Amino acid sequence: MPEIKEECGIFGIYGDPDAVEKTYFGLHSLQHRGQESAGIASSDGDTIQCHTGMGQVARVFRKDSGILERLRNPFAIGHVRYSTTGSSTLVNAQPFMCEFSHGPVALAHNGNLINAALFRDEYEAHGAIFKTTNDTEIIVHLLAKPSHQNKPDPLGHVLNHLQGAFSLLFLFPDRLEAARDPYGFRPLSIGRTETGAYVVASETCAFDAIGAAYLRDIAPGEIVTFDRRGMRSRFFVPPGTVKPAHCVFEHVYFSKQSSLVFGENVHSVRVRCGRRLAVEHPVEADVVIPVPDSGTSAAIGYSRESGIPFDMGFVRSHYVGRTFLSPSQSLRDLGVKMKLTLVREVIRDKRVIVIDDSIVRGTTTKGKVHSLREAGAREVHLRIACPPIVSPCFYGVDFPTKEELIASSRTVEEIRRYLQVDSLGYISLPGLLSCMSLPPDHYCTACWSEKYPVPVSTMIGKFMMERHQKLLFNSVES
Repeated sequence: MPEIKEECGIFGIYGDPDAVEKTYFGLHSLQHRGQESAGIASSDGDTIQCHTGMGQVARVFRKDSGILERLRNPFAIGHVRYSTTGSSTLVNAQPFMCEFSHGPVALAHNGNLINAALFRDEYEAHGAIFKTTNDTEIIVHLLAKPSHQNKPDPLGHVLNHLQGAFSLLFLFPDRLEAARDPYGFRPLSIGRTETGAYVVASETCAFDAIGAAYLRDIAPGEIVTFDRRGMRSRFFVPPGTVKPAHCVFEHVYFSKQSSLVFGENVHSVRVRCGRRLAVEHPVEADVVIPVPDSGTSAAIGYSRESGIPFDMGFVRSHYVGRTFLSPSQSLRDLGVKMKLTLVREVIRDKRVIVIDDSIVRGTTTKGKVHSLREAGAREVHLRIACPPIVSPCFYGVDFPTKEELIASSRTVEEIRRYLQVDSLGYISLPGLLSCMSLPPDHYCTACWSEKYPVPVSTMIGKFMMERHQKLLFNSVES
């Protein structure tokens, strides 16, 4: 698994007496999208209550704590977080709740706003006080601005000011509103329970967790309102104005295999990627093994296309935390060994093809290869189900800086020698895009092509500089 942080997962439900409990289960199903903090906000139609905490969902909402019972209301939103902007502290946990002149609001955000630092500078210069260090809080400051509240559609007006990636849930006392940025970087889907309650989630696997049926995706540039009148839709950016830029990494790594993302099943896409890898980078071998979990579907596809048997050479422990969160490389290496146990009988004296979803820094991958050699693998052939990552992401994926990305400064052959594998093959960018159902120009490929849908301007450069300064400061503080 790569040394990257996912963004976040959001979940909301309107019109169910068990909304809070179902939000809890929905967040459980989205736990793979964020493990640093979790939170739920709920409304009874007049007031909003909110609880957030550090750690996974089960820890934040312990069964014996009584928190879910205190939050019990018919409307709710929830959030699981990995920090991409702002440090990993309780003050940055979401949903973010505040009260302004038009009443209380709670907000959950998946994505990254590239112009947030500029707005923050402007507001602080005029005396505004911020409670957090993340980019989400600026949305509420924009919404509270009197001149924005005087607009016919205040929320739509505010969203038109934002640049970057955002899938958003707003909980007002009497309604829930969901919105998606004009590029559709991050997924956001609508479902409905058997009792008629509406549900919104980052991934459709959350619908499965509570017995809801998938209805449709929220379109790029769309705001959907859920209230006592039902479901209503409007666009803050006219449809077709902006070409979509869906994040392909949702299919490569982030999303759960059972989810429908951007209209297609994640497992099916990954199997197609594995088949394409086998066509582009064939090799004679005895067994195909995945790096679980995100490499498993691609390994199945590679095995089917090549005719080489599939087996589980690595067994993953689900009780070890994310290794890329460890503070040192030695601890990350130890975490990998604890998380991925080798089945020596599968790989001993074998020519092994290893399928992984990506290589970021390369250090963790090198450790896996070393373990395979120690276990007696005769040959190790590494196949990667995405192209070489050469550039950071500004839209909610916490890739390292360009200097830390191994493919930004080394050729494939140099990477092969560094990893000490017998052969190395990445799927090509055209090959990856051919595995998707939408036109190739409907996806964001910036981390591989350096072609950013929202241009990397001076504004973004300033934001990223300030972001890293703040993260450094916060990490020293904490």
